[in-house]
Amino acid sequence: MIATNDNEGRFPPVEPIAAGLKGCCPRCGRGRLFSGLLKLAPSCDNCGLDYSFADAGDGPAVFVILVVGFVVVGLALWAEVSFNPPLWLHFLLWIPLTVGLSLSALRLVKGVLVTLQYANKAAEGRLDR
Repeated sequence: MIATNDNEGRFPPVEPIAAGLKGCCPRCGRGRLFSGLLKLAPSCDNCGLDYSFADAGDGPAVFVILVVGFVVVGLALWAEVSFNPPLWLHFLLWIPLTVGLSLSALRLVKGVLVTLQYANKAAEGRLDR
């Protein structure tokens, strides 16, 4: 799905998933989405899009916990059954792996969810009166 929001004549269409994975602006596809590891920039430095609309909430954390937890627990169980390593080796292997996978995946998932939120014009639900 190609993003077609406001200013569609000024900016070429951007594929939201690719832009999110690269950490790029959902409107122009060139500016930075993040100002830190996980902190969103206030606006795009290329096209000026204000990122105040973006609210990924707990969505990225939930996806990352489920996927990384499944992978790490599966690997830890396999290692325990196959090799029966001591407990200190489990800690040495799985804690750094969990932290590394979680931080890298969290940035990717947050970027994708923010760009999809822009592309689909998602907003907080409102009651019609």
